[in-house]
Amino acid sequence: MAVNRDPILKKCRSLDISPAVLGYSENKKSKRFQKDGARRKKVSEYGQQLKEKQKLKFVYGVLEKQFYHYYELATKEEGIAGENLIRLLESRLDNIVFRMGMATTRREARQLVTHGHFCVNGKRVDIPSYRVKVGDTISLREKSKKSKKFEQIAEVAGGRLTPMWLDVDKEKQAAKVTRSFQREDLDFEIAEHLIIELYSK
Repeated sequence: MAVNRDPILKKCRSLDISPAVLGYSENKKSKRFQKDGARRKKVSEYGQQLKEKQKLKFVYGVLEKQFYHYYELATKEEGIAGENLIRLLESRLDNIVFRMGMATTRREARQLVTHGHFCVNGKRVDIPSYRVKVGDTISLREKSKKSKKFEQIAEVAGGRLTPMWLDVDKEKQAAKVTRSFQREDLDFEIAEHLIIELYSK
């Protein structure tokens, strides 16, 4: 059964996000982002901060309680808090599965991880928020490789560009994290410093 994309596309338009960032194909509606955005009234500083927070939560599919936990971790680590926040989100197992082209969307990646289709360093992990580290290898379970589901996914997401920090082996259906995520690796626009400012008040 096909997923109704209309609510997702509507949310993308309200937050000025390309559906492609979430793994959905572009269409005529999604190309109205910039035009619609240009007609909107200027928002307050708080409104902009809130929008950036909602955008980041929406992209990674994280709820408020967990998102705030990531903020707390980001502020305790060395470096720039906003960049730390994005790096923590990018290191989630469900995001890695999406990035390596083993799921069409992060939402689907979350479901596939929960159902136990993936291993980290050879051990089955079914926690979408599991934090993947540099040097870790993420792979599809041998049993799951026989599933037609992943053949279908490969047809849709197989051509997706993978980030420089992931070494993907499509034949083995595995990927290794070769280095830490860097801010310039991000494929969408976000003013993460506004999120830090919002929580710092």
